[in-house]
Amino acid sequence: MSQTSQKTNYTALLTLVMVFFFWGFVAASNGIMIPFCQHHFSLTNFESQLLGSAFFGAYFIGSIILYLLSAFLKFEVVNKVGYKNSIIIGLCISIAGALLMIPSTTANSFGLMLLSLFVVALGFSLQQTAAQPFAISLGSESTGAHRLNFAGGINSLGTTVGPIIVSYFLFGSLTSHVEASPSNINSLYLILAGVFGFVALVFAFSKLPSGKNDSVLENSPKASKSIVAITASIVLLIALGQLTTLPKFSLLAVSILVIIGILIYSNQKAITSPDGWGAMKFPQLVFGMIAIFVYVGVEVTIDNNFGALLRTPGYFTLNGLSESEISKYISLYWGSLMIGRWTGAVSVFNLKKTAKLIAGIIVPFIAFGVVIVANWVKGNDMSDLYLYSFVILIGIAGFQLANERPVATMIIVSALATAAMLIGVFTSGLISVYAFIAGGLFCSVMWPCIFALSVTGLGKYTSQGSALLIMMILGGAIIPPFQGALADTLNVHFSYIVAALCFAGLIVLTLLMQASLKKQGIHVDELEADAVH
Repeated sequence: MSQTSQKTNYTALLTLVMVFFFWGFVAASNGIMIPFCQHHFSLTNFESQLLGSAFFGAYFIGSIILYLLSAFLKFEVVNKVGYKNSIIIGLCISIAGALLMIPSTTANSFGLMLLSLFVVALGFSLQQTAAQPFAISLGSESTGAHRLNFAGGINSLGTTVGPIIVSYFLFGSLTSHVEASPSNINSLYLILAGVFGFVALVFAFSKLPSGKNDSVLENSPKASKSIVAITASIVLLIALGQLTTLPKFSLLAVSILVIIGILIYSNQKAITSPDGWGAMKFPQLVFGMIAIFVYVGVEVTIDNNFGALLRTPGYFTLNGLSESEISKYISLYWGSLMIGRWTGAVSVFNLKKTAKLIAGIIVPFIAFGVVIVANWVKGNDMSDLYLYSFVILIGIAGFQLANERPVATMIIVSALATAAMLIGVFTSGLISVYAFIAGGLFCSVMWPCIFALSVTGLGKYTSQGSALLIMMILGGAIIPPFQGALADTLNVHFSYIVAALCFAGLIVLTLLMQASLKKQGIHVDELEADAVH
């Protein structure tokens, strides 16, 4: 049966989106785990951010292993093994990490908890590499974006309820508080391991397409050397951080500059001598890699440092919020990404202009309602967050003005996010809280825009370019501890200037991608920015 006439396998799709849900669930839960671990283990802001570094660093390490293994074997490992089997293997790795979390928490060891989370995310890395193309293969290519949008919406639902559920396991409800300890999450990770196992069995015994293909791997030894150089630099800087007394802030700043420097240097070399560079000879991809690094980093750092900020006396309340009281704010931050992504998903339906406009206004508030109801079930009082509706209206206006154009969308939401971060830094109380939470709303549509701009014009290098972009999820492992180190040096509140600088940098990177594409005769304003992350 041809791909163009293939009917969507809804049973397989519904099974697959469970995996998308738990990626978001675990990632967003770090916002609750970080302030808890900081208090329980008496960690600095920098040390507490290592939870996020372990999680997002695993994505980078997993991608590096796949990339270099494929280069060595001269075939795409995931393509050879197949999407289905790759997801099963990834789930088994995540099961091992979830089960490892139980002795880690029982031993009350922060180091072992980091290792456990790293293993869980290592499995996620393999799952994510295979799951997105697998979703496209479950039906007609013409409706592939619809399936990815649906999966992305479920992912965002996971990011919304994750902080609430983890808060429940740690602290109980607001009316039935329990003494928090790491061992309180044992039941949660047993459930996660069970769910991962169930999904793996469903995939193993189902009659799903294998997703195998024998496509030829485009040789790019020079690009491989650059990736190895980035990895070696990070390892060296980590070693210096462990073996010397050099300031963590300085080492992390150097890490960021080295990564960006190697990428720009590589592209400059590729322009003069393109052979062996593969996808990295395209400037829009290299700028896109840096943009993904910055985007993922800022999305994660806003959340990962938010708990510590809310606990700071005098920032939001006189004595600061307790750990059990912050879940609703973390939930709304990630819920804001769901609001934006559900709004972006409206564009995949064949609606008339007026109906599309109405849906673009109604859907965000439906998503906001889901966040409110989810927190009500937990027992959270949401009355102080109702006025966030006005922030949503600003977001809707920005999305409508951008009109699905990736460059316009990136510039508008990045400018709004920069303004929000600056308002958050130079105010306090509810206005500041709203401003930082708004970062999630403006981040929500960035991933697909950056991807659309980065891979446009790559031709046969598109698959390789996508793999390189996914590697740059590394930003989630480096930028949050960089902000945490700045918070230790100055204070948590002012450290959010890092987020403002990141969003401002995304404006510059967007303009550079646009300029690179224009030189190639590509009119990017005609591209559609489908929200598929």
